[in-house]
Amino acid sequence: MLYMVIERFKADPALIYQRLRERGRMMPVGLDYVSSWINLDLKTCYQLMQTEDEALFARWIESWRDLMEFEIVPVRTSAEMAKIVASPA
Repeated sequence: MLYMVIERFKADPALIYQRLRERGRMMPVGLDYVSSWINLDLKTCYQLMQTEDEALFARWIESWRDLMEFEIVPVRTSAEMAKIVASPA
C-alpha cells in the first residue's frame, strides 16, 4: 500500500539534513521510501512511501519526532482509482 507522509519541520532544516547524512532514513525493514518533495520555504516534506504493515510507521517516526511532526495518509495511484471507480458495484 502507498502512503503520502507529510512531515512538518519543527527544527532548522540543517539539523534534519545533518541527521539524515549521519544516520540515513532509519526506516525499519518493510517500510520503503519511494520519492519525496520539499516545499520552497523548507518547512514541509512530502514523501511517498510503501508498506504492507502500517505499524512500521510508529517505529520510524520515533527516530524523527523531535525534529518533525507527521501526518500519514493512505493513497492510491490515479490509475488504480480509475479502475476502482470504473468497476461495477
